[in-house]
Amino acid sequence: MDILFLIVAMVIVGAIIGYLAGSIFKGERPKGVQGDYIIAIVTAVIVGLLDWFVIPAMGIDNVMLKYVAVALEPALGALLVLWLVRRSNS
Repeated sequence: MDILFLIVAMVIVGAIIGYLAGSIFKGERPKGVQGDYIIAIVTAVIVGLLDWFVIPAMGIDNVMLKYVAVALEPALGALLVLWLVRRSNS
């Protein structure tokens, strides 16, 4: 049940980042609005799942750290990938 909640939360985070990408990065969207949404959602889900499984595998038992990482890193990862897409197409 936790993994399903995580995936749904990361899809929502990715959708929010995809929406905000136009405001954060001024200028043309090289892959379009749908591309921003897809890139942000896929990146957020991948990074969120990696955080969810890798942090405990590293032996870190701090639950608060796990939830902070799962909350922040997918959003930052999605922003980074969107920035890289914009830089690679300019």
